[in-house]
Order: sequence, then C-alpha cells, then structure tokens
Amino acid sequence: MATLLHIDSSLFPGAASSSRAVTDAFRRTWQEQHPGGAVIYRDLAVNPVPHITADAHTAGFADPASHTPGQATAFAERVRLIEELEQADAVLIGAPMYNYTIPSTLKAWLDNVILFGRTAGETPSAKGTPVTVVASRGGSYAPGTPRESYEYVQNYLTAVLADALALDVDFIVPELTMAPQNPAMSELVPLFEASRERAFQDAATKAKALAERLAA
Repeated sequence: MATLLHIDSSLFPGAASSSRAVTDAFRRTWQEQHPGGAVIYRDLAVNPVPHITADAHTAGFADPASHTPGQATAFAERVRLIEELEQADAVLIGAPMYNYTIPSTLKAWLDNVILFGRTAGETPSAKGTPVTVVASRGGSYAPGTPRESYEYVQNYLTAVLADALALDVDFIVPELTMAPQNPAMSELVPLFEASRERAFQDAATKAKALAERLAA
C-alpha cells in the first residue's frame, strides 16, 4: 500500500485553518482508498523542525567520516526528514500565505530536505513523486488581480518542489479566506464560499485519482 507524507504548517488549529481543513479532506479520501496504507504526519506549527544551521549545512557537503559531533547530530535530523520524503509515494502540503509567502516553519523543512547530490541536483532521489499543495490565502493573487505580482507562494514552491527537487507538483488554492472576518471584504463572501467549495471538491477528486493511479 502507498505511503502519504502529510505536512501542515498553519498556525491555526483544525477548522480554523483553511489549509488544514482542505488537507484533512484530501487525507480522509486518501485513507478511504488506502485503509491499510501508511500516513506520515508532520505538524510544523506544533512540532517545528530545526532551522538549518551551519553544522547541518556544511555536513551535507562533507564526508560523514569527517563530521564533528555537532555536524553528525544536525545532519542526522536532515537525513530523517529526507528519508521521509524519499519513502513517500505521495506528498500533501498545507501552505497558507503569511505576509505574501510560506510560513517560516515550512521554509525550515524545505531547507532541511533540499540536499544537493541527493534530493537535488542531476539525479534527485524523490524525482517524480506527486505533491499536492493546498495554498490558501486571505485575498486573491490570481492572474489579472491587483495583487498578482505579490504571489510568492505558488511561484516559490514551483521553483523549489518542481524545479529543484523534480517533484510532480499540483496546487489547490482556497482564496479570499479573510472575507467572512473582514467587513471590508463582505461583498467577496460569495466568491470565498465558491472557492472553498471548489477546494474541497478538488481535494476529494485529486486524492481519489492519485490513489487510483498509484494502485494501478
């Protein structure tokens, strides 16, 4: 059975988070298709991974036999995260937009798993693994909107996940999530509701299709 690596990074718990609500819908559909499969779950808001350090960085370019104790400890954590990525048959990432980009906790995870000569470079070790990113945002940064040029979540994650790690990346984008709370956005509530419903439908459809594809 397939293994799903599920990563959430929203600061908000449960249904209070749009990205968590949609990743949960994806995961539930996935588990219905794979009742005997495995899910590796990382909640980066509750249990953040270490930010990359000089020891963790330099150890990636040195012979393990030459590692100092500090390098060995820091690199072991990187390897653990990398192995989770390599062992996954599919990856699910909740990536809300904070201040125009991804949460720092998700950036820390990426900095740990991007290792040239292993996960990145000429022969990326997880190449082709399907990744579904739930990229929620309080407003809209879609093409043609006034804030299109501020879209640094999908653009950045495409560059890192698809280009650097050679993963097969797909996005689900619930937008205008602040409309119900912000009176100035009240007229956008119907668009938010439509976006939210579409995100849940996409999560279920994509999870089922991916499960069927991996089982074939």
